[in-house]
Amino acid sequence: MIPAPFDYVQARSLEEAIALLQRHGEEAKLLAGGHSLIPMMKLRLVRPSLLVDIGGLEELRYIREEGEEVAIGALALHSDVARSPLVREKAPLLAQAASVIGDVQVRNRGTIGGSLAHADPAADYPAAVLASEATLVAQGPGGRRAIPAREYFLGPFTTALEPEEVLVEVRVPALAPGTGAAYLKFPHPASGFAVVGCAALVTVRGGEVTGARVAFTGVAGSPFRDDGVEGAVVGRPAEAEAMAEAAALAAQAVDYPLSDVFASGRYRVHLAKVFARRALAEAVATAAS
Repeated sequence: MIPAPFDYVQARSLEEAIALLQRHGEEAKLLAGGHSLIPMMKLRLVRPSLLVDIGGLEELRYIREEGEEVAIGALALHSDVARSPLVREKAPLLAQAASVIGDVQVRNRGTIGGSLAHADPAADYPAAVLASEATLVAQGPGGRRAIPAREYFLGPFTTALEPEEVLVEVRVPALAPGTGAAYLKFPHPASGFAVVGCAALVTVRGGEVTGARVAFTGVAGSPFRDDGVEGAVVGRPAEAEAMAEAAALAAQAVDYPLSDVFASGRYRVHLAKVFARRALAEAVATAAS
């Protein structure tokens, strides 16, 4: 449980951090809250020769409204996201996901950017940003670029970020009128990670579902939007029976569900159906209210 030897630099600016990443390439890792990286270093699953600490870059810790979007800086703590009145009102999936990450200590130290850059397949934010159709903003030597959430997650612990890029911001479209949202999960009893988590966002007009986005974490090697469930929900009455019928289609497109000491693949697919039904029902209820 002792990391391999490494050098440490506390970056004084975002530009300095990017320059260090550019110079050292794959040998360098960014350190923000440390709740994802440090345990892996202790297990020697990753062995960076250089840690670049960006935790002191206050310019990346903010939550604000910009036009029709909520902009969240990468160094916003989980507790910041969970408690923010703006996020709770206009980007509720992220607030709900943040509120059930780990425990109080983790939420008061871990960052949204660190979690999304780490891309653990059992993390909570991925399903929330997918269902919210968020955009992740990266900055590198060539400037900034926007990555749609659906193009960001490439595999377990693998994202569309380049080695010399820093995830600097998450931008979430503000919740539309008549839309409800719910993030629910079956947590691992010790770590709090999602064995299976489901994020649902449902728009209701005149008692009918006119739009739906459903995303899962923990089911497969990457989080994913479930087109089958979404297609089965839209156009149906906003009633429990219709939601249950659509939820029964959950994870049908997953060829190789995760199977480990925490849950078999078959059980994870079962949980996906259960939590899709619950999340859809809760989202419909909040849309109606």
